[in-house]
Amino acid sequence: MAEESVISTIHSMADVWDAYRHELDGVEDRIHKNLDSSVALVNTVAAQILSGGGKRIRPLLLLLSARLCGYAAKEHHQLGSVVEFIHTATLLHDDVVDEADLRRGKKTARKVWGNQISILVGDYLYTKAMCRVVEFRSQGINEVLSEACNKMAEGEVLQLYYNGNPAIPESDYIKIVEHKTAGLIAAACRMGAILADASEAQQEALFRFGQFLGIAFQVADDNLDYVANGASLGKTIGQDLRQGKATLPLLHLLQHCSEHDRHMIKDRMETRTLNATDLDRILLLMAEYGSVTYAMDRARTYIDAAKRELELFEDSTARRALAVTADYMITRDR
Repeated sequence: MAEESVISTIHSMADVWDAYRHELDGVEDRIHKNLDSSVALVNTVAAQILSGGGKRIRPLLLLLSARLCGYAAKEHHQLGSVVEFIHTATLLHDDVVDEADLRRGKKTARKVWGNQISILVGDYLYTKAMCRVVEFRSQGINEVLSEACNKMAEGEVLQLYYNGNPAIPESDYIKIVEHKTAGLIAAACRMGAILADASEAQQEALFRFGQFLGIAFQVADDNLDYVANGASLGKTIGQDLRQGKATLPLLHLLQHCSEHDRHMIKDRMETRTLNATDLDRILLLMAEYGSVTYAMDRARTYIDAAKRELELFEDSTARRALAVTADYMITRDR
């Protein structure tokens, strides 16, 4: 199919998946081939979460960024698997930190095998990813990925520091999101550009694209804690609040609600004693003050900023696919 014909077919996320299914199959093949530990339990635990229904968004963004910059080889399959290993490692660790029992509607690894196994398999995936990435012999890729991992760890610590504290400034909330979620997404986009020997300007544009995209994605995901259909997304309404996490819709509510309601919310966060009546009250208040709408508006602002970064590049299938994927990142519950 001619390039122009392919471009004209990219209108929805389904079109993106269809256009790049073969590419993602290559990444999937590398993911499974890289699960080659001599300790069978490591492979079993890692395979359980790797096959848990993730969309492979980060590898997709990496390959789209590479294609956008004219890359024609297949090394992005291996690099995409590296990014997915690191992402999966963070999920294993996060579930331990959050004492989570479910992920995407299924029992977490910590619930099946325990915290110690989950942490150690997460460590294995991190180190396995680093062993694979050095094979590229690219200082640029090494620097981008190591910096992303460093930022993710800092973001996790900052989030724990503010856990149970509703007084977190909105700027620090965004900093946590930028480090924990956007860092790896931005790195994936930039590494795709590095594979293609793109110019520094193109690399920077794609890094910023990924950074804005990642912030929007996490803000929208945090919003789902107050609006999601738990049965379809494997989420429990109010779970972040029960864990003492003050995300953007809650921060907005705390700035606008009455002193009485503010005191109630702060007390429930600090004591972890949220009940169904409290949650219903908070959801009603969020509707009254437009807190969920405010957070989604912020997410859309970041998506708009992300898509502006694509203006540096000529129109192509990859550019349109990146723009469609950007919109998908904040509408995936629909």
